[in-house]
Amino acid sequence: MRQAKWILEADIKACFDEISHIALMKRFRARIKDKRLCALVKAFLKSGVLTEFGDREETLTGTPQGGILSPLLANIALSELDDHFERQRNEKMGTQGWRRSRRRRGLGNWRLVRYCDDFVFVVDGERHHAEELRQQVAAVLAPVGLRLSPEKTRVVHIDEGFDFLGFHIRRMRKRGTQKHYVYTTPSKKAIQAIKDKVRAKTYRSTLHWDLDKLIISLNRSLRGWANYFRYGVSKATFNDIDWFTWGRLMRWIRRKYKHGNRRIGMPELRRRFCDQGWRFAYNGAVLTGASSVAVTRYRYRGETIPTPWTPTPATVT
Repeated sequence: MRQAKWILEADIKACFDEISHIALMKRFRARIKDKRLCALVKAFLKSGVLTEFGDREETLTGTPQGGILSPLLANIALSELDDHFERQRNEKMGTQGWRRSRRRRGLGNWRLVRYCDDFVFVVDGERHHAEELRQQVAAVLAPVGLRLSPEKTRVVHIDEGFDFLGFHIRRMRKRGTQKHYVYTTPSKKAIQAIKDKVRAKTYRSTLHWDLDKLIISLNRSLRGWANYFRYGVSKATFNDIDWFTWGRLMRWIRRKYKHGNRRIGMPELRRRFCDQGWRFAYNGAVLTGASSVAVTRYRYRGETIPTPWTPTPATVT
């Protein structure tokens, strides 16, 4: 799908709350023949919820929020999308020759990319081809009890960019050339989330913490966040996050170790709390930040990624 220019960015409204129990169990029983296991799953779905007054309310639809099985069951329900569009692709767009033929006839080609309830369609064609997919997706989701969110479901051009799984994906011209490439960077929402976490850890309410414990805690958060985004064009973002963290930690230290009502000066801060240049270090703990995670490029493997699962014996319609 190197020619794809249009993106259908879909969002399911209240996915975990509105899944049809009947449709879900029908798909579950098509694959799992153990009646005792099916009964346990059904009991999980029908377990109900406790209200703030201690009363039990029945759950007629949806999966329990926060339930350990809920993500798996939602994925099973949404596999209806996979089956429908995979079958459609195999029948109409299965080979490169078929896709070329469709382009010559003014028809579009598309591919579904889904991770649980987050999914997009990449469309090789015109905008109206992506718009037509919206109605098709809504029709596939309706029997499962789900519907698209009108406010959050939209069609965008790849040059405008879109957010998916925390990344912002957009085609841009490479600086210094006339060539265009698709760049994957951390989204603004993801950047704001890690900044909010750093801000919470370095707020004045944490001044009772030991500095070395705070540095270790910050390193864990930043390293975990960076490990997820290491496969994008993220180096500049990592440096920006580290600079933000350094500034927050610098102000935290000056508030904590002030002399009377006077905060310590920068020369004293560097002498007491830095080891190499302006790198913070205390009691063996060193602020390494997000930049300590090396950025690497994801090795594209297309459809050759192996799966341990056997194919579904029959498609439930």
